[in-house]
Amino acid sequence: MRPDILNPLFAEVTALKGVGPALAKPLDRLGLARVVDVAFHLPSGWIDRLPREALDVADAGRVIAITLTPRDYRTGNGRGPTRVQATDASGNAVSLVYFGGSSGWVKKLLPLGEPRRVSGKLESYGETLQIIHPDLGEPDEPFREREAIYPLSEGLTSRRLGGFAAQALDRAPALAEWIEPGLKAKRGWPDWQDALRRIHDDPADKPARERLAYDEIFANQLAMTLVRADTRKRKGRALVGDGRLRDQLRLPYTPTGAQSRTIAEIEGDLAQSAPMLRLLQGDVGSGKTLVAACALLIAVEAGAQGAMLAPTEILARQHYETLRKLLAGLPVEIAVLTGRDKGRAREATLMALAAGEIDILVGTHAIFQDAVGYRDLALVVVDEQHRFGVAERMMLQAKGKAPPHLLAMTATPIPRTLTLAQYGEMDVSRLDEMPPGREPIETRVVSEDRLDEVVNAIGRHMADGGQAYWVCPLVEESEKSDLAAAEMRAESLRARFGERIGVVHGRMKPAEKDAVMEAFAGNRLSVLVATTVIEVGVDVPNATLIVIEHADRFGLAQLHQLRGRVGRGGGLSRCLLLRGSALSETARARLALMRESNDGFRIAEEDLRLRGGGELLGTRQSGEATFRLALPEMLADLLQCAQDDARLLIDRDGGLEGPRGQAARVALYLFDRDAGVALLRSG
Repeated sequence: MRPDILNPLFAEVTALKGVGPALAKPLDRLGLARVVDVAFHLPSGWIDRLPREALDVADAGRVIAITLTPRDYRTGNGRGPTRVQATDASGNAVSLVYFGGSSGWVKKLLPLGEPRRVSGKLESYGETLQIIHPDLGEPDEPFREREAIYPLSEGLTSRRLGGFAAQALDRAPALAEWIEPGLKAKRGWPDWQDALRRIHDDPADKPARERLAYDEIFANQLAMTLVRADTRKRKGRALVGDGRLRDQLRLPYTPTGAQSRTIAEIEGDLAQSAPMLRLLQGDVGSGKTLVAACALLIAVEAGAQGAMLAPTEILARQHYETLRKLLAGLPVEIAVLTGRDKGRAREATLMALAAGEIDILVGTHAIFQDAVGYRDLALVVVDEQHRFGVAERMMLQAKGKAPPHLLAMTATPIPRTLTLAQYGEMDVSRLDEMPPGREPIETRVVSEDRLDEVVNAIGRHMADGGQAYWVCPLVEESEKSDLAAAEMRAESLRARFGERIGVVHGRMKPAEKDAVMEAFAGNRLSVLVATTVIEVGVDVPNATLIVIEHADRFGLAQLHQLRGRVGRGGGLSRCLLLRGSALSETARARLALMRESNDGFRIAEEDLRLRGGGELLGTRQSGEATFRLALPEMLADLLQCAQDDARLLIDRDGGLEGPRGQAARVALYLFDRDAGVALLRSG
C-alpha cells in the first residue's frame, strides 16, 4: 500500500488549481495524469533574459526584459500583423509585432500610455527594432532571468506548465534519505525535495539533475534486485529431461555454438528448484525458436507442460505452425489458443489442457485467462518480451502448481547498459551467431528523387513472382498522418499495379489486419504497404524486398527490426532505404551504418550513442519500466553505482525493514517501481 506521505503527489492532475477538463486533455497527451507526473515533467531547456533599462541595437538577437510604454497602434491590411509602437524610459522606440487575429485583443493587452514589463527576442528589422509576440508582465513583477522551457502539447504554454509544476512542487514532501550517505556526500547531491525544486528553477543545475536521475535508476535496480531475490528463494520445481524427445529432432542444420551454449544454460537453470528467470536476446533469424523448442521439450520430458505466449494472434499461429513442423514425428501434443477460438473447439482445447493431454500450448493473452487451467504447467516462454509487463508475466506464472520457470525472448537487440536497466532481474543469454546459409540482407540508400526508379523495381520484382513490403513513416506525431501516408502510397501503387497491393495500419481492427497479413503470407497479395505495425510478427519467406520510405526519420534499431521482415527464406534479400534530400549528420551516420552492417547488437549500441537524450529503441513499449528523469547518457554513468547501492541496502543495511530500507520503500512507490515486487505486496 502506498505510503500516506505520497498521497498529495499521487492525486489526479485536476487537483491542481486551474486544471479543468479542457486542460487535462493536453496534459494527458504528455502523459501527465497525476500531480507526480507534472513534478517529474522536467524542463527541456531554458531562456536566459537580459534585464535592460534601455533599448540597444547591440542586444539584437538576444532575449531581453524591459519596461516599455505603448504609444501607437498600426494595423495591417487583411492578414497583416498588428504593430504596437512603444518606447523605453529614454524614449528609444521599438515595434511589438503580433500576427493573426484581430487587433482588439492586442489593444486590451497593451493600453496606450500604460507601462508594461515586456520580454522577448530583440530583432533589428531594417532601421527599426522589433520584438515578435513578446511575453508580458507587470512593471512591479520582474521576469525571471532564467526561465525553464518545458516539452509541450497543443493547448499549453511553457509558462502555464511551469505554474502547474510550481503547484506540484508545493505538494512534494521532504522524504527520508534512501541514498547511502557516503555516496551522496561524494557526489555532492542535494536532498530529493531540494533537487526537484532546483531543477525546475534552473534546468542547468547538474547536481540536481544527476540526483533525480540516480533516484529513478536506484528505484529501478532495487525493484529488480528484490524480484530476483524473491524468485531465488521461491520453491519451484526442478525439470530434468532425459533427452528422449530432443534426440528425435531432425534438424536441417547443426545448431550454432551460441544456440548450443544457450540451450545448455537453460537446461542448467531448469534443473534447479528455484524458478528460471532468463532473457534470450537474438537477432531476427538467429534461431530463438529452436532454443525455445528445446526448453519446452525438456519440460515435456520431465512430465510437465509448457506454454508459449505471443503478443499477437498472427504471431501465435505462426509459432504454432513452426513448432508443429519442427517437432513433426515426435510424440508431443501441441495446441493453439487465441481470442479467436470460440465455442466447442475452445472447450475441447481447455478440457484437454486441464487433463494433461496437451503438452505445449501456444497462444496470446488468452492462455492466462481465469478459465484456462493446466494440469501441470512448469515452463512459460514469452516471445517479444517488451510487449508484456511484470504483472502479465506473474499472472501466467500463477497457473502452475509451483512457480513455473520463465524464458523471455526478444528479437530487439538491446545495448548492454539498457539490458541491465530494463531486465536486471534476469539472467541474460545472447544468440550472437547466425545459422549457416543465412545471407546478409543487401541494403542500399536511395534518394527520394529516384522514387520512380524504385516503383519500377517493385514492378520487376512482382513480375518475377516476388513479394515486397513498403513501409511508410510516422510523418508527424499522430496516427492520423501515419495512416494517411500508408493509404496514399497504397493507392498510388494500386493505380500502377492493380489489386495485388494490400495495406495494414494500427487503426485497423485485429481481425482485419490479420486477414490482410494472411493474404500476403498466402501470396494472394504481392506488396504489403504498412506502417511500422509490421515491425514484429510477420514471417513471409517469399518476401525478399522491403522499401522503407523516409528512412532518415526512423531510429537505427527500428530500421533494423523492419529490415528483418525480409531475408527469411533462401537466396538474396534487399532493403531499399529511401532518404530525404536534407540529412542531418546523425541521420547520415545512421543510414551509413545500416548499409554496412547486419549486426543487430552493434546497431543497438550505436543507436544508443547516436540518439543520446532521445527516445530509446524506437517507440515507447508498453509494460516495461521507462525512465522519465534519467537520460540515456546518465544510465551509463549511474547504473552500476545504483545496482551496487541496491545490493548494499539488501545485504548490509537491513533490506526494506531497516531505516534506509523504509525510505527506499517510499522511493519504490514514488517512481512507480512497486508493481510486481512480491516483498512489497506482502510487507
